Amino acid sequence: MSVLRAIEQKIEALVEGVFGRAFRANVQPVELARKLIKEMDEHRTVSVSRVYVPNEYTVWLCPEDYERFKDYESSLAQELSGHLLEHARHHDYDLLTRPVVNLDSDERLRLGEFGIQTRLVRPPQRQGAEPEQGEHGHTMVYSATEAEKARSKRRPDAAFSETRAIISVDDRRYVLDGPTATLGRSKEADCIIDDPNISRRHAELRRSNVGDWQIVDLNSTNGVKVNGRRVANARLSPGDEITLGTKVLAFDIEQ
Repeated sequence: MSVLRAIEQKIEALVEGVFGRAFRANVQPVELARKLIKEMDEHRTVSVSRVYVPNEYTVWLCPEDYERFKDYESSLAQELSGHLLEHARHHDYDLLTRPVVNLDSDERLRLGEFGIQTRLVRPPQRQGAEPEQGEHGHTMVYSATEAEKARSKRRPDAAFSETRAIISVDDRRYVLDGPTATLGRSKEADCIIDDPNISRRHAELRRSNVGDWQIVDLNSTNGVKVNGRRVANARLSPGDEITLGTKVLAFDIEQ
């Protein structure tokens, strides 16, 4: 077992031991820890001799999940901060300050969904000055419940490729675990797009066993376009543009 895996298992056990019992049916703290590490790794900035990573992380939760975490918010934030710090030290990442994790609510998220937004904050150069805060990155939206449902439906003998679809629209990026994901205006959609020209259940993304994705029009009012061409269904490739209503969505695949 690698040193990193041993550290991660120790942190996971600690986090789950302290917090897991209270949150069996919703977002799990250990899942937040995993995705925070993923966001740190993906937002590295490489200079001549150093690798800098974000030191401020905002975790967005739906109001129901946020209320469940509220009594433990300070302790959980400290545990997650320590997890990020340990990961950064193991990989020789440079941090301008100890990682800070903030929890907040976003009513656009559904139960079991959470978003993570990162930022690089420079400490003040002189006493009494305000810290220099870089721009917020995209908010990555994850669905813990969809991942569990996908795992439970999978046949043990199926030749399965665990790709994820990434949809970028406006200032948000949705990470969709599949095997299916609905796009539309409804609060029940996996990817919620606020546009009156979009149907409540406008389209569906479907993943094959080999990891390919296709989009299928769910009899929407204004249809679906892929790279400017109207389609009833179409196989998608990384970089494709999907038009629903007046919104243009960027499609990508995460292996």
